[in-house]
Amino acid sequence: MTIQAHQYTKARFFKCALQINPAGYIKYRGQAQSLSESEYNQLLLEAALDAGIEVIGLADHGSVEGVDAIRTLFNQNGIVVFPGFEIASSEKIHFVCLFDETKTSQELERILGSLRLLDPQDGIHPSRLSAEQLIDEVNQQGGFIYAAHCTNDNGLLKVGHMNHVWKHKGLLAAQIPGSLETIRRLEHGFYRKVFLNQEPNYRREREMAAINAADVAKPEDIKTSNASCLIKMTNPCFASFKQAFLDAGSRVRLNSDKPENYASAIEKIRFVGGYLDGVDIELSDHLNAVIGGRGTGKSTLLECIRFAFDLQPYGKAARFQHDAILKSNLGSEKGLVEISIRSATMHGRKFTISRKYGSQPIVVDELGNISPYHPTDLLPGIELYGQNEIYEMTRDEQSRNQLIERFLEGEHESFDTDIAKVLSKLKENRENIKRALSLRDDIETEVDRLPKLLDQAKQFQALGIDEKLKIIPKLEKEKQLNDRISEDVNRTKEAIETLKDNLPDTVFLSDIALDGLPHADLLKQQRNILEALKFGLTQALGQLEQHVLNTDTQLSPIQRALTEKQLAEEQLLEKAFKDIPASQGKTGRQIGAEYQALLKKIEQIRPKQTTLQNRQLQINELYNQRKKLLLELEQHTSARANSILGSVRRLTRKLDQKVRLTLQPEGNRQEFVNFLNECNLEGVGLKRLVWVQEGEFSPANLATTIRQGEAELTLKFGISDSVIRALTRLSEHKLLELEELLLPDTMTIELNVTHGERDAIFRPIDNLSTGQQCTAVLHILLLDNQDPLILDQPEDNLDNAFIAERIVAELRRAKLSRQFLFATHNANIPVFGDAEWIGVLSVNDNKGMILPEQQGAIDMPEVQKLAADILEGGKSAFNQRREKYGFD
Repeated sequence: MTIQAHQYTKARFFKCALQINPAGYIKYRGQAQSLSESEYNQLLLEAALDAGIEVIGLADHGSVEGVDAIRTLFNQNGIVVFPGFEIASSEKIHFVCLFDETKTSQELERILGSLRLLDPQDGIHPSRLSAEQLIDEVNQQGGFIYAAHCTNDNGLLKVGHMNHVWKHKGLLAAQIPGSLETIRRLEHGFYRKVFLNQEPNYRREREMAAINAADVAKPEDIKTSNASCLIKMTNPCFASFKQAFLDAGSRVRLNSDKPENYASAIEKIRFVGGYLDGVDIELSDHLNAVIGGRGTGKSTLLECIRFAFDLQPYGKAARFQHDAILKSNLGSEKGLVEISIRSATMHGRKFTISRKYGSQPIVVDELGNISPYHPTDLLPGIELYGQNEIYEMTRDEQSRNQLIERFLEGEHESFDTDIAKVLSKLKENRENIKRALSLRDDIETEVDRLPKLLDQAKQFQALGIDEKLKIIPKLEKEKQLNDRISEDVNRTKEAIETLKDNLPDTVFLSDIALDGLPHADLLKQQRNILEALKFGLTQALGQLEQHVLNTDTQLSPIQRALTEKQLAEEQLLEKAFKDIPASQGKTGRQIGAEYQALLKKIEQIRPKQTTLQNRQLQINELYNQRKKLLLELEQHTSARANSILGSVRRLTRKLDQKVRLTLQPEGNRQEFVNFLNECNLEGVGLKRLVWVQEGEFSPANLATTIRQGEAELTLKFGISDSVIRALTRLSEHKLLELEELLLPDTMTIELNVTHGERDAIFRPIDNLSTGQQCTAVLHILLLDNQDPLILDQPEDNLDNAFIAERIVAELRRAKLSRQFLFATHNANIPVFGDAEWIGVLSVNDNKGMILPEQQGAIDMPEVQKLAADILEGGKSAFNQRREKYGFD
């Protein structure tokens, strides 16, 4: 009977050894068996368990002796046994025939009798039936037949002129030694071409499944890689085994073919409270599909996953729908969603995410500790799109481009970092230039007054007072120099305080901090050196502070003396004012005071001439630095463009003539137009900026030309005089901003709208129907990503023909290395996509549920029945798939 140690709810690969021989087989090889049957069987069991074998096929030559003993022992240890035998056709071509695990030895004997065996001549029992008759009879008896060692002696491909047998529809598998690469050089590649369906005389409607099932003549043979292969089944039973070969491309693998899966996965989902209370499901690492009638809760399930991961829906409508679903299905009972995941980013570590309605998600690690990670830290590339969200994305160019950028591989991200650094430096440079220009303008205004002030001084000198008051500018100069001395001393004090604040602090190297570190002794040595540095600097600072104190002590009496002498000189000036004759109604004192103030102002401005020159030199240097930064920016943007163009070409190759991507670096000039429009150019609206949209010049080029004047603008751009005048009125600060403006790239997305093998015809996404637009985006979403993709009813906005011919094919490829979860009404996705897990949602007493027996792949009878009833088109449409799945 069928071994079922637990409830099987998802398909997976089972390791199957399909040509196991009993203890008595060794005599056919001319050797004596030294083991008893029970000893042989026990050693065979132990070797099978060591090798991870879960299913075996018994295939003695023309005999079923020993079936019951092996079956009983292996069944008791959880290994499923398909009984059978090896047989030769009348052409002496060898085949292995396997049957249902429940077939009795007596039934197998009767089947052997129906195959009309002759007496053995050389240890092999040939049948009177031809190969084609043999295949037909075994299938008629409900068995499964495959061509044994087809590339060796007495193998189907070794015996000449047997291509008609090879093409027989009832023959679904053939055994080879090793992989297809292993047989590449045999017979000049003939065998490999036959299996790849590339040999015209051997071309089949359904490609032949290649399996490894080498003869196991002694127990240890079962451990060799050529002795077993991988068959995907939900429940390891003969019905599922046979069905697997009807979709061998998805369900049959050699040991050497199965890729290691390092992708992330949602492993389990559990609900407590709410509409889905009690639902507890375990997903496959590959393709999962939730099906069910409308209103059963498919969208609810997916939106609860979004809720647990704290993912934001795309678009206002999707956010509204998400909130409404959560409130209706989780809110009233304050339900909780619990999701167990495996994270590729965290090197395969497992976590549990729990979120209760009204609360934030909580992440717990394998040890039960609260984790600091947010769910999206664990699955950063997870994609979840509800109904119509993909459609909404297709309508927004920026969103489409952001999606594509996630799949681009290359160094452009490092260039983005470099570009950001240069832009930051340019912004700092711009602000420095702005300050320097402002300071220059202020100084320039004062320096421009100097000629007038000097002229006024000459008028006073004409009154003959210059000689009497000649000391005034000298006293003013002395005051300036004295202030400079005080400033230098104060700067020295500030420097000492800054150094004191930045002395080494070795607290971070305390004994407690170093406790348990493997090389603490070396860190302690460094701590001692730092402490010595701090001690030495502290002593030196004490000496420096004493030097400054001594300087203050020495300077104070001198500065007091200088101030006293200057006051004395000013008192003498007061006397001199009295000797100045009155003039123009002003007393001598008034004239003297005005002249004194004028001379002070002149002396204050004179040094600013030098300051102005220095300020201009500073501005010139800032502009030189800016030119270098702008050149660096151009180099980085060019390098980035070259890198991203290469990435786009590689991505387009991955899309394999389904979607074509074309990048135009800095092709979006709308931001250029927007910038100028926001400058409020006098008399210039958007219509008068069309020349910017149509041009190919850079913003920096335009800024440089504006500085060169109206003539250059006319020569280079041929624009109207009014626009030129408006541009030349732009402030220097705006021109600096314009130089830093980077234009976004544009990405053209085109879909191949042909079907089948016709030549590709590409059309831009904006010229496609809604379904075709969504198909183009979905092709991109199906590209390699180590985190899950979750879609709610993608067929709502997809072209149905594209689903069947293109999307399903992509899914079958991509699911080997990525997890998918779809809620769907479309039979193509779970059936032709060969979903490893199909969960059927139903409603009972206003609660959603997925029963254990209503989960699994399409090889589960209950899932088959419900899928036929629920999926698009109902049972009549599903019956059309009957041949593929062998339905009764």
